Amino acid sequence: MTLIENKILNTDDSRLPRILEDKLDGINDIAIISHVNPDGDAVGSSLSLYHYFRKTGRNVNVILPNQCPDFLRWLPGNNDILIFNKKQSAAVDAIEKAGLIFILDFNTPSRADKAQELITGSDAFKIMIDHHPQPDDFADVIICDVLASSTAELVFRFIESAGDPKLVDRVIATCLYAGIMSDTGSFNYNSSQPETYRVLSELLKRGIDKDHIYSMIYDNYSENRLRLLGYCLESKMVVLPEHKTAYMSLSLAEKKKYKYIRGDAEGFVNYPLSVKGVIFVAFFMENDDHVKISFRSKGGIDSNIFAKENFDGGGHVNASGGESKLSLDDTINKFVSLLPEYTREKEI
Repeated sequence: MTLIENKILNTDDSRLPRILEDKLDGINDIAIISHVNPDGDAVGSSLSLYHYFRKTGRNVNVILPNQCPDFLRWLPGNNDILIFNKKQSAAVDAIEKAGLIFILDFNTPSRADKAQELITGSDAFKIMIDHHPQPDDFADVIICDVLASSTAELVFRFIESAGDPKLVDRVIATCLYAGIMSDTGSFNYNSSQPETYRVLSELLKRGIDKDHIYSMIYDNYSENRLRLLGYCLESKMVVLPEHKTAYMSLSLAEKKKYKYIRGDAEGFVNYPLSVKGVIFVAFFMENDDHVKISFRSKGGIDSNIFAKENFDGGGHVNASGGESKLSLDDTINKFVSLLPEYTREKEI
């Protein structure tokens, strides 16, 4: 067993309660850090752990590299989050004072953006909770289950392992449910394990309003966002039936035309998967210094491997992401050029 393999624990590992008891003893200052461009799972898991540790009487700070999308800012505790690129001094102080650092929903230091050196350079005990494969070796304990729906699901199981399931109240359960729901596309992917639904059942017992949570996340967009979606489906969707693939893209000029704000294109990548015969989809978003790419798949395509091998990314089998430093057009051309060999190799 390698050194990193010895660090990786599941939430039902008999060693975990002893480790938690030992490392939490006497610790008052805790920092919870998630990844750049935080999504629903990043925010939901972070805020749920934040509320949990506050109930145990500890001083807790959530640090995010940048702001989350508008449709997540209603989550309880959002106003307490330290956004690194806006409150850098306070965020640095919180990380440096922490005796325990939780790394949530990412498994490589670069995903913490400007906070990565503070994490790797800290002497604090570090616990990673994540559900992505192949973690880097920069935490002392790695709580990982690649079959889990989300990091939020693992946070609930972590709290159970700590012996505190009764501390999960409606507020914590709301954050957890939002994380699980958003990271599974409303249970359309990454959600085939019975354990996921056991956790959801426990959250429902806490009195959450699942319909309200759904509405706040999926029915809380701007008019511009809906018009942008219509434009993408009408004018930007390209279907390549010979590769069972489709893609869409957005340029900087198009984003400006539709008054794009961060989060407006959330979920766009999923729509072409509903085209008959399409099993692989990419969505390309042009930013100032790179092209962000989202992948979705079904059938024989492992989008995680495709993203990792070709676009400096990763994620899950059916949902992953990457980025490119090439121009938008060159990035799309690279993607299309890879399809013949890749789809043939995967026997699609």
